[in-house]
Parts: sequence; C-alpha cells; structure tokens
Amino acid sequence: MALQNWLGGLLLALAALQPAAAAPSCPALLQHQLPRLQDERPVDLCGYGGKVLLVVNTASQCGFTPQYKALDTLYQRYAARGLVVMGFPSNDFAQEPGSNEAIADFCENQFAVKFPMFAKSGVTPRGRGMAPNPLYAAIAARGAGSPQWNFHKFLIARDGSTVIGRPSAVDPLDPAFVREVERLLAQK
Repeated sequence: MALQNWLGGLLLALAALQPAAAAPSCPALLQHQLPRLQDERPVDLCGYGGKVLLVVNTASQCGFTPQYKALDTLYQRYAARGLVVMGFPSNDFAQEPGSNEAIADFCENQFAVKFPMFAKSGVTPRGRGMAPNPLYAAIAARGAGSPQWNFHKFLIARDGSTVIGRPSAVDPLDPAFVREVERLLAQK
C-alpha cells in the first residue's frame, strides 16, 4: 500500500513537470469584443477561435433577406463540425433602419434564426454615418474587401489565415459554396 501511494505521488509530481497544453491562440482577426444583438452584452470573438466562421452582413428589408433561412440551415448542418455563422445587421445600404430590438424580433419571428447575431453596426468604410465594426475593418485590412451589398459572405478559416469573400447573390446552400465550407471544415 505504501509503495502504491509513493508511486501515485511520483506520477502526480511527474505530470506537474509536463508542459501544460497550449491554449488555442486567438487569431488577430478575432481580437475584438462586439455586442450581441439581443441584449448588447459584449462578446469576445476569441471565443470563436478554432472555428470556421461565415460572417454575413444582414438587413431585414433586402431582396436577399430570405437567405436567413439558408444561412440557418447551413449553420444547423455544420455546427457540430465547427461552423459558426455570424450575422451583422447593418444599415450601410439603407435596408436595416430598425433598432436592435426590432431586428432581433424580426430574425426570431420571421426566420427563427439560431446562429449568433450581433448589434447593428457599420460594415463598409462608406457606411451611413457608422465606421465599420472592428471585425469588418480587420477583414478589409487583410485584402478581402468590404461588402458591396447586404448578405455579402466572408468565410474565415479556423486559424484566421484564410478569408474568402463571396457576393450577396451566392446562395449559402449553393453546392460550390458548400464545398468551400466543407474544405475549410476539413482543415484542422
């Protein structure tokens, strides 16, 4: 019994000498806090590190607004594999005039959106009186450009090294777009 206790103590001491597993680092692209749509509480985007992100600027009064359904379908289909769809309502194109509360109500009641939604913000340098939120500014600074219209899509690799922009007209469930999502999800 004494030998077992001694061996157990030795194993614990040796384990303590092992370097701790490195915590996943937060890509520079995600080193921001942005408010949630529902309650404007700040969200540390580093919490999404290690995930494949689909960042979309949204609007309630746009011809592409029905894409909310396809975005949510994509999110539900691939969330377990590490996809996070992130919605950013914006009035940069004069199609999202409502308050955060009105937008949250619309997203819930019209489309039952389950993916994370953030407070209304600017997404383009020429926005309607709002500078782009820091995530969109960082995306643009990486050379991925700025949205040209609502429902522009940015796919971001798990490590933040790859940012792929796709225009509004690309349906989130288009087979070619889904293959891009799956390719990024396959990268570890």
